[in-house]
Amino acid sequence: MSDPNYMTSRAILSTKNNNIDKINTRMIERFQGEDIYHSFDSAEDDPHGYYAPEFLNNLTPNGLPPHALKLKINCPIILLRNIDPTNGLCNGTRLVVRGFQRNAIDAEIVLGQHAGRRVFLPRIPLCPSDDDIFPFKFKRKQFPIRLTFAMTINKAQGQTIPIVGVYLPDPIFSHGHIYVALSRATTKRDIKILAINDADKGKGKGKEQSKNLNKRKRSEPLLTTMKNIVYKEVLSK
Repeated sequence: MSDPNYMTSRAILSTKNNNIDKINTRMIERFQGEDIYHSFDSAEDDPHGYYAPEFLNNLTPNGLPPHALKLKINCPIILLRNIDPTNGLCNGTRLVVRGFQRNAIDAEIVLGQHAGRRVFLPRIPLCPSDDDIFPFKFKRKQFPIRLTFAMTINKAQGQTIPIVGVYLPDPIFSHGHIYVALSRATTKRDIKILAINDADKGKGKGKEQSKNLNKRKRSEPLLTTMKNIVYKEVLSK
């Protein structure tokens, strides 16, 4: 991208991690200056070595960075742990990669009262928040960050993002998701939504799909709706 700061005030929000991973993978290819950091993975209570490193490397529980962390200069990242809250390094802090060191990442905080502060992020040991997800204690030593061109709506909770894109290839399924997604930006004109109706799925790809959409535009108004999920039991307590 020609403007290295373009993504610092923007983010795409979606409901599922697989949607987020696809967007982040596609966006990172538009940047230059690649570096890949590999994690050190272990099963803490596996004295006989039943779990091969290759198997452990393929695990990516929620809340942990991937084994192969692919980064590029000026790409946006989000912190996954509280490292130094006093200086703005909290779980959910958004940063931009400014440089690479062998055992640290040079990054800049981009939003909040600490915006503009340059920091060095170290590798730290990380464990899944759910201890019962595997039949062993999984530990990953890696930089506690993920790419954040896109993030889940849950992860965006409590953040202010100047310009927001909401990508909904699947219906909203959780209480309050629409409210959280639409309230991240400060004005409605800074929110764009792409919601795909069930009727538009599986209609073909490429030229045929484009032909169907053009035909539909000419014959009827293109209406897209989202169902707001509300658990009334929560509100009645």
